Amino acid sequence: MNISVFGLGYVGCVSLGCLAKQGHQVIGVDVNLQKVELINNGKPTIIEKDIAELIIEQHLNKRISATTDFKLAIDNSDISIICVGTPLKDDGKLSMEYINRVSVNIADALINKNSFHTIVVRSTIIPGTAKNISNIIEKISGKTLNKDFTIVINPEFLREGTSIFDYFNPPLTIIGYNNDKGGNLISSLYNNLPGKILMIDVEVAEIMKYVNNTFHALKVSFANEVGNICKSANIDSQQVMDILCQDKKLNISSYYLKPGFAYGGSCLPKDLKAFQSFAKENGQIPHVINSISKTNIDQIKKAIELINSFEKQNICFLGLSFKEGTDDLRNSPTIKVLDYFISKKYNIKVCDKNVEISKLTGTNKNYIESEIPKISKLIESDIEEAVNQSDLIVICNKEEIFIDVLLNVFNKPIVDLVYLSEKLRNRDNYFGLSW
Repeated sequence: MNISVFGLGYVGCVSLGCLAKQGHQVIGVDVNLQKVELINNGKPTIIEKDIAELIIEQHLNKRISATTDFKLAIDNSDISIICVGTPLKDDGKLSMEYINRVSVNIADALINKNSFHTIVVRSTIIPGTAKNISNIIEKISGKTLNKDFTIVINPEFLREGTSIFDYFNPPLTIIGYNNDKGGNLISSLYNNLPGKILMIDVEVAEIMKYVNNTFHALKVSFANEVGNICKSANIDSQQVMDILCQDKKLNISSYYLKPGFAYGGSCLPKDLKAFQSFAKENGQIPHVINSISKTNIDQIKKAIELINSFEKQNICFLGLSFKEGTDDLRNSPTIKVLDYFISKKYNIKVCDKNVEISKLTGTNKNYIESEIPKISKLIESDIEEAVNQSDLIVICNKEEIFIDVLLNVFNKPIVDLVYLSEKLRNRDNYFGLSW
């Protein structure tokens, strides 16, 4: 394919060489004449492992060239990949100056072009950028989105020092699209590479780079805080974190990494506080670790605000224990939510078969009677009847028995705090806490 790459910095230079290596004819575009001349002389614009060999190889194969003439590049390509920088401004927001400038240039070049053109954004951009680019192009060129051109979001996850390897060995490839022709075309660029290709919504693709890098920053900071605490207590932090990383079932997995309700139970709250106290005793102030419980409290507050927004007095809560399959009520975030609505004199019904059974058999009876006597009196055994007699349903844990009942509820709002089931989404009466 004929491809133009706008921006010959780090991402642009790597993309230029790697696309050519895959057999494509690639034109680099940059306002910096020195960068253009480097490429045209078979030299890279950056210092990076294996990049010099790659650029000279593809230069000799006559698959790469560079120019400052954006119209020439557009006229001689079917795909344009935007790789310009998005630096931070003084206020901490991204500067979209270069993105907007390239969008104007592409729009000018498309005025007299009759064939369909696919524009790919590889730059790190904020959500809403694709929409902004399409508006600029439509206004200037007179062309129509998804008729004459389309925008595809294809974020890069290249690490400096290993970018060539990363390009050819992606863990997955993200294609954010709203036009099948453009989406499938860009997807085909990666068909011969390992890793799953995810065809997703444009807005999801736009935010993924930020989510990924923020998570990486969180991991670095968390590991460093653990390291500082361990060192202060003369404990081998490298061994500690090595063991942590060996658990692929819970620690390095997706198990705790899905939006939902606040954590609870007997372990997480207690052990977090104990670890914070241990750190303090050893003269450490772990800011990331100390903020965890604050975020958890905020999630409970968000749940209360969401439920309150419906202004319904008769509420049925499905689930009381801190998670499904247990009667453990210790530190259950649902209890904190219920306490609020009981204090405000709402009419409350609660359904939780596990808590109901333990109340009858005595396994958790003492805790129920001594710690939450008001709530225990609100427990109902007939879920369908409780739901029918309420004006608002709140899902508080993931008991599967709730799904069949709620699939038949259409005339009253359902607030889901835990993401019970995909089957309930995309309904007018369904409202998720963080989704």
